[in-house]
Amino acid sequence: MMGREETPRARRWLGALLFGAALAAAALVAWFATRQPPPPADATAHAGHTIPAVLADSARAVSLSRVDAERIGVTYAPVTLEPVDKDVRAFAQIVVDETRVSGINAKIDGYVEQLFVDYTGKPVERGQPLLSIYSPMLVSAQEELLVARRLEARVAAGTPDAVSGAASLGAAARRRLAYWDVPEADIERLERTGEVTKTVTLRSPVSGVVIGKDVIAGQSIMAGQALYRVADLRVVWLEGEVFEQDLAAAHVGAGVSADFQALPGVRRRGRVTWISPTLDPETRTAKVRVALPNADLVLKPGMVATLHFSSPGTPAVASVPRSAVLSTGERQMVFIRLRDGRLEPHEVVLGASNDERAQILRGLRVGDTVVASATFLVDAESNLGTALGGMGNMPGMDMAKPVRASGDTARRR
Repeated sequence: MMGREETPRARRWLGALLFGAALAAAALVAWFATRQPPPPADATAHAGHTIPAVLADSARAVSLSRVDAERIGVTYAPVTLEPVDKDVRAFAQIVVDETRVSGINAKIDGYVEQLFVDYTGKPVERGQPLLSIYSPMLVSAQEELLVARRLEARVAAGTPDAVSGAASLGAAARRRLAYWDVPEADIERLERTGEVTKTVTLRSPVSGVVIGKDVIAGQSIMAGQALYRVADLRVVWLEGEVFEQDLAAAHVGAGVSADFQALPGVRRRGRVTWISPTLDPETRTAKVRVALPNADLVLKPGMVATLHFSSPGTPAVASVPRSAVLSTGERQMVFIRLRDGRLEPHEVVLGASNDERAQILRGLRVGDTVVASATFLVDAESNLGTALGGMGNMPGMDMAKPVRASGDTARRR
């Protein structure tokens, strides 16, 4: 009984397996029958969907009518022989001229009685009072001077030794007051009136701006303690960094002009006064220092500037306007106007350049005519033609102008 039931079931499974195999074989035959051979390499290039990543490197000659050229602002210039000065630039910052900074210190122990200059940034003049100091030592020195003067008067009719000794005592007391920066006028007043003052006024020895203040009213001070720093800002320094290959233009004594972000249109001129004897191994730059006059005090420490070093170029070299050169990142290009009026891209090698002219080392000849303005637009036009030319044979990209039937035109009207 079991054998009879298994026989029909096995036949059904075998039939299903044979039917599936037949379907797979039919599908395989159909695939081989409809398979197309691979297109040739040149056909793949035309039918592909990949556009060159850097179109500027595939630019081709472009034709522009006079009207189109005027519309986009195209102008032309010849390749000429003329000097081209290399423009070397460097970022810099204004700092205080260290040779014009004065430190004002206390020369006597005491207490600050009163501050006359009480904040940083205040301008001061030479001889202007800064603060008054009360000092017991000062009072004692004044009294010693008065005693010496009275002694001189008493021994005036005495022996020469007595007169000389009294005079020496008076001179020593006078010098002590002068060493403590007591003004001469105050010493003369003391000798004339005999009135001792408990304070001495400390005055500024220079004119300038207070850039440091380390004292407050009522503070006790000691001899040698720094109280103020005053800077004369009528001359300032510009400190910047120049790349190794540009150091020839930045020698000591070289003339420099400087533009300032905070002062549009203002250009100051100075000279290089110092160049670092060492080079930074990481940035390959050397520090330079330029002294600039600042009589109007418009230039302020902390301002940033751009230094321009003038480096004489060759006497006469082939050059084009700087605006004629187009940089693609990997090479430099210009567009030459051919005799038939087409504009053809040419790779060039540049030499010295500045804001106006660029030296041409290779790629052009004197007398060639190049596109001097709107070069980027001409390049875009050239690359557009290249891109569309490569897309013309792509599926669905028929570049031919469609021709309408007369009947269709009539219906559209």
